Amino acid sequence: MLPFYLAALVVAGLAAWTDWRTGEIPNWLSLGPVLLAPIAHIVASKAMGEETSTALLEGGFSVCGALLCALIPLLLYSKDAIGGGDVKLFAALGALCMPRAGVELQMYSFFAAALIAPARLAYDGKLFRTLRNSLLLMVNPFLPKSKKRTVEVEMMSWLRLGPAILIGVAITAMENWRP
Repeated sequence: MLPFYLAALVVAGLAAWTDWRTGEIPNWLSLGPVLLAPIAHIVASKAMGEETSTALLEGGFSVCGALLCALIPLLLYSKDAIGGGDVKLFAALGALCMPRAGVELQMYSFFAAALIAPARLAYDGKLFRTLRNSLLLMVNPFLPKSKKRTVEVEMMSWLRLGPAILIGVAITAMENWRP
């Protein structure tokens, strides 16, 4: 598994860097691992002397990791909560790290984002207005029309998730790294 965690760290590191600088994660960076990881898992299993059926099962688990790790991000993407590059990156990391570690790194990534977001908003001087908007978004659906308040659209902000994903991959790799 060591080469796959290293590959995941490289992919997540490049994604974090490009996301931080440009706000985008290139398709070649995420779609390449989605396509190549199942094949690499099969080849690695065969190289370790596994039977063909076991090696094919490893490739299948890689595909399952990509699908499973894309599920929640796809739901968030459908609500405009994250970008499409983040969805593809999670799928790539799920394919590289397999389902269990993929879901684990996703959880750590969202935890990291939950810590980074308020700090970033406070640094930009937007924390309290954003918290107010969040409260309005939660309460407005339950209020009568006359009592509903408008939400400042300009206060809706995006967080570049790439660095948080890198943190999630790093924590997962450290926890699961077995020589």
